[in-house]
Amino acid sequence: MDMNRRTFLRRTAGAALWLGAPAVVPHAEDAFGDDDLLARARERIAQHRQAAAVVAVRDGRGRPVPGATVRVEQLRHQFLFGCNFFNFEALPTADQEDNYRQRFAGLMNYATLGFYWPAYEPERGQPLYDYTDKVLAWTSPHGIVCKGHPLVWDFADPKWLPRDFAEIRALSHGRVHDCIARFKGRINFWDVVNEPTALGRFGTRLGEWAQSLGPVPYVKEHLQVARAAAPDATLLVNDYRADPPYYRILDALRENRRLMFDAVGIQSHMHAGTWPLAKLWDVCDTYARLGRPIHFTETTVVSTLQRSGEKKWQPTSAEGEARQADYVPKFYTMLFGHPAVDAVTWWDFSDYHAWMGAPAGLVRADMSPKPAYDRLRELVRGEWWTNTSGHTNADGEFTLRAFHGTHRITVESPVGHVVLQDVGWLRGTEHRTFVIV
Repeated sequence: MDMNRRTFLRRTAGAALWLGAPAVVPHAEDAFGDDDLLARARERIAQHRQAAAVVAVRDGRGRPVPGATVRVEQLRHQFLFGCNFFNFEALPTADQEDNYRQRFAGLMNYATLGFYWPAYEPERGQPLYDYTDKVLAWTSPHGIVCKGHPLVWDFADPKWLPRDFAEIRALSHGRVHDCIARFKGRINFWDVVNEPTALGRFGTRLGEWAQSLGPVPYVKEHLQVARAAAPDATLLVNDYRADPPYYRILDALRENRRLMFDAVGIQSHMHAGTWPLAKLWDVCDTYARLGRPIHFTETTVVSTLQRSGEKKWQPTSAEGEARQADYVPKFYTMLFGHPAVDAVTWWDFSDYHAWMGAPAGLVRADMSPKPAYDRLRELVRGEWWTNTSGHTNADGEFTLRAFHGTHRITVESPVGHVVLQDVGWLRGTEHRTFVIV
């Protein structure tokens, strides 16, 4: 089944567009041009996304082994580079499906799966758990972490939803609990509540009930249900605004003075134009004050121009793709360089059935890669990827700089013994590994 969000946003194509610049305190970075900002971001990447690492090689008696050959190859980033994964088994041909999956796995380690209530449970009591099981059966062996999105959003009602608020509450709570409990251990990230700044905007019964509570109580009770279902899950609140109303809601979501969510979800759909880099950094600085990691949950940069006076989009063009490819590396460099950001999710991987019909993918509708895909892959799997080798010194140690994540260490002793060992060098942990040959 095609879980594409476009189905749900057809009537209000501009629902999640940026509504205005965030109210932020000016920072010194505002005085710098883009080149300076990017240079400073690269310095912060070296500071916050890498660490000194040591591979200490020992023999069976614990003695240092000098002159051993050591190779360190990264297997996976700790940082989450993601995209929605709504077109699973929905593409026109098997070749396109294979190309979609191959290119997705060749760049991304994080996938957003659709849990939109009206489509996910079209018949009451019959959620599409089997569909999600099939997706997870593919993502898991490919090392792709998954997030469920969104559990609670008042955009559209399931057609069978009753009118009574007490029943709606029970059903909404039950859905949150059941989805999280059903996939506990397989899906550990959840956008629990989507767009609490705009409750009731769509005229739904869910929205009427949400408005009767107010945004803070409405979000709080769903976070409580979600936490009970999976205490160790990473719970997000997600919104298209990054101005004071959203910040105030987040800041009020406290239980015993402690924030109830684990990460801040910020949408960054840029159909109407790309964000200035200084604004991007200021948004990160503003929400970092909450003391929770920031996830950019929905990013769009189109590769064409919209037709004048119409809602339809022109197809992707060489000029548009060049502009997209120029901005995308800058966007990711700024966010990868901000220490508060833990994840960036591109929204539509392909132009096929992309939201609003816009050419918003990193690959085209035929699954061929756009320049933006290639540029981003050069960063994620090249410039920001550990791949080095050398020899141990007289103390049996090989030192290097490594990006945070999972690495495979291959050691060959001077007499030809070869040992492979995988290690997780994560942010905030000691990057020192002993290998016995």
